[in-house]
Amino acid sequence: MIRNFLVNSEHTGRHIVFSMRTGRKYYIEPIGEVRSGWGDIDPATKKTTGSYGKKYKGSVSEKESLITEENGFKNIQLVERGSPYELIEAMDAKYPDKE
Repeated sequence: MIRNFLVNSEHTGRHIVFSMRTGRKYYIEPIGEVRSGWGDIDPATKKTTGSYGKKYKGSVSEKESLITEENGFKNIQLVERGSPYELIEAMDAKYPDKE
């Protein structure tokens, strides 16, 4: 599962943050509707036309989530709003520098 975590990441928004200080990896997976209602801009009307549907929404549903205990993840954190990077910095600060 971890090997395939980044497959289609441009569609799912999944990415990995690697700490150069500790050597730890933090897996990020946006859940919910990050992008919606986007398509092509009609130059004459300046309105969105067409639709890419849910393919390129930049997130996954809770049901599609790969970050689960069943898949071997531990210390799973859910960030309700905003960026996960502040939480990652706080978590990473608990670990010593890598040798």
